[in-house]
Amino acid sequence: MAYTDGFIVPVPKKKMKDYLKLAKLASRVWKDHGALEYVEAVADDVKVGKWTSFPRSVKLKRSETVVFAWIVYKSRKHRDQVMAKVFKDKRLAAMMQDHSKMPFDGKRMIFGGFEIKISA
Repeated sequence: MAYTDGFIVPVPKKKMKDYLKLAKLASRVWKDHGALEYVEAVADDVKVGKWTSFPRSVKLKRSETVVFAWIVYKSRKHRDQVMAKVFKDKRLAAMMQDHSKMPFDGKRMIFGGFEIKISA
C-alpha cells in the first residue's frame, strides 16, 4: 500500500526564496534515495478559519505563509528505508545538525506519515 509523509510549514515571506532553495535540494535528496514524488505547495487560497485551518494549525504570523508538502513512497517500509538514507545524506547534514539554519520555525511544523487508501 502506498504511503505519504505530509507537512504543514509556516514560512516567513521574506525567507521564501531560501525555503524554496532548501526544498529543491531536499526534493533531489529524497528522489535520489527512492521517493516516488515530492511536492511543495505555497498557500494561495488559505483563509483563517473560525475554529481550525492551516494558518491556525501552525499559529501563523502575519509575516508568514503556509506551505503544504508531501512525499510519496511505495509503502511504509519503503519510506523507512528512504528516510534512513536521507538522514545520512551529507547534502542535508548542516541543516539536520543545526536547526537554526532552516528558513522556517521547525517547532511549529506539523508532520506525519499516512497510509494512502485512495489515489485517483
